[in-house]
Amino acid sequence: MGAEADETTPDWAAEAEQRVLDAALTLAPDTGWNARLVTRAAAAAGLSLGDAELLLPNGARDLAALAAQRHLDRTFERLQRVDPQALKIRERIRLAVETKVEATLEDGPALRAQAGFFLLPPNLPLAVRLFWESADALWRWAGDTATDENHYSKRAILAVILATTLAIRMNSGQEAAREHLAARIDNVMQFERWKAGVRPWDLSRHVAQALARLRYR
Repeated sequence: MGAEADETTPDWAAEAEQRVLDAALTLAPDTGWNARLVTRAAAAAGLSLGDAELLLPNGARDLAALAAQRHLDRTFERLQRVDPQALKIRERIRLAVETKVEATLEDGPALRAQAGFFLLPPNLPLAVRLFWESADALWRWAGDTATDENHYSKRAILAVILATTLAIRMNSGQEAAREHLAARIDNVMQFERWKAGVRPWDLSRHVAQALARLRYR
């Protein structure tokens, strides 16, 4: 009996996480991204307070990480139809960023609530980490194998590009986002010249600026 419970627990947890996240994305525009959102979303998903604490021990932070993972999953579901080796590196980066931005935008109004949450000083490191992880995944899809300091600089640059393109896409529309992205890809192609402007240890400032633009338009 115990073995059967152990086998089913991961499936229950994964399914319950997605139900809570679905409810949270609906409630977030009115509730904000906070502990109250977790409580309300868990109740809407049919979970007890104890189950919610077990599932999301870090509350709204865990919920934000779940949302970010969903965006990445959507992104790679779409990118798996593409052979990156058939594209030039510039085209790979453009497609990867556009796909990630559009996958994120499916969460719509909840994004501004998430941005407000990430702008709180204790949560900004989480935002930086999530953008970094997305950038790392996209670079790997594009075929990057750098292991020297360029590994970190490339991911810092792409994390900034992801954050700023998302903010512009939400506030100014698709065409403005594409123009911004095209200009930033030119920077990536001139990597050695531009990397000094986006150091990994300076990433939080750039991400915070993009989040503020996303949150406050």
